[in-house]
Amino acid sequence: MPTKKALSVAVTLAALIGMALILVSGGRAQDDSGLDAQSNKKKAKGFDRQVNAHMEQMMEEGRDIFRNDTFGDEAFWTDLLQLHKAIEGTQFGGVGPGVSPATALAVGLKVDSEALPNSLVKDLKKGRVNLDDPATTLALIKLDAVVGVKGSFNQDGSLRSMGISCALCHSTVDDSFAPGIGKRLDGWNNQDLNVGAIIALAPNLKPVADLLGVDEETVRAVARSWGPGKFDAELFLDGKAFNPQQVSNGVVTGTNVPGATLIPPAFGLAGVNLHTWTGWGGVTHWNAFVANLEMHGQGTFYDPRLNDPVKFPIAARNGFGNVRATPDLVTSKLAALHFYQLAIPAPTPPEGSFDQQAAARGEAVFNNKAKCSTCHVPPLFTEPGWNMHKASEIGIDDFQAKRSPDEAYRTAPLKGIWAHQKRGFYHDGRFATLRDVVNHYNDFFKLSLAEQEKLDLVEYLKSL
Repeated sequence: MPTKKALSVAVTLAALIGMALILVSGGRAQDDSGLDAQSNKKKAKGFDRQVNAHMEQMMEEGRDIFRNDTFGDEAFWTDLLQLHKAIEGTQFGGVGPGVSPATALAVGLKVDSEALPNSLVKDLKKGRVNLDDPATTLALIKLDAVVGVKGSFNQDGSLRSMGISCALCHSTVDDSFAPGIGKRLDGWNNQDLNVGAIIALAPNLKPVADLLGVDEETVRAVARSWGPGKFDAELFLDGKAFNPQQVSNGVVTGTNVPGATLIPPAFGLAGVNLHTWTGWGGVTHWNAFVANLEMHGQGTFYDPRLNDPVKFPIAARNGFGNVRATPDLVTSKLAALHFYQLAIPAPTPPEGSFDQQAAARGEAVFNNKAKCSTCHVPPLFTEPGWNMHKASEIGIDDFQAKRSPDEAYRTAPLKGIWAHQKRGFYHDGRFATLRDVVNHYNDFFKLSLAEQEKLDLVEYLKSL
């Protein structure tokens, strides 16, 4: 019969042996079969292996679609609007002066530095590249370096056709090479992109003018009114170009304000129910909507809500609620595109961009006195479920809400909000700063926040 001392020694030895095994294995927990989690992942068998392979395939396909697929929209931008002629200019058989790199950067187009050959990078650094020559723009498009712009070329170097991809509006660059030139940041909203100014360049806007029932100069004037970082997705549905009276917290803040809304980010969408400012539908619904009705790709889109001749007169008149194109160049892309977008995380704030101690205090304000977390539920920072509210619930006018089927505004997810504060907040950027947003809710909900609590709350929002 072993003594208590012997049992104690044996238990101690067993513990030491166990510790040694953990140390030898690098501190990784072991499962019942003796394989650690990393080995299990590498040795996935059967259906698990199929899942892993499918995940990798969907990610790669989705990334390529997001960055490069035009869904056949060249038929609109080239054949109808003839935008390619304005880009190349008379020098290459087009019209006007053409679009130089300097002009392209000025309207918010971005250049992917990783698509540039080393020789061109060296020439750019030494100032040997003419940034005022449209020929340089064509060379960049041919290199696939202009984010979201796709082109095909004739043998003489002229632009045969051009189209756009999702990345045009929903990607930017990190400016690591120069302003507007750097590494891609997929999912980030392009806050500099002046979509309206680009559309206004098109030589032939008659198809758009006929659709809206106005003349071409009116189309150009409306498009130019949008400004950088904004786009009016509903204009082609209802023709309402301007908000007659913008109201926040019962106060008129503007009249005849352009109906364009901020281009939303496409990051941090996993787990979020509705994905646009005024609901409409989930990610894949909006992808199909945009690919067919905004980018003007060639595919299938079905949403009978657009058949309402009162709310959506233009859409109803043109059959936008049931679009069928042959061949369908959109539908087969939606699954992988959806998968990739849901995988894009919200970016973390740069080090030193907020006061950590103040943010810690602000979190308590967010979750308690300010009651922000009632709607912006952590960690999604929007409601799990139906994340929509009427304008009267948040103290603003309902102009934009009434342009959508449910006539409500989405509770915007707040993760990564620091990265898209250049053009203001809310759907139309009516609040210039986060402090303005805090002041609005403090007044509307009568929160009685102290000055320090407001400051701390802003720091917390910047930390998300």
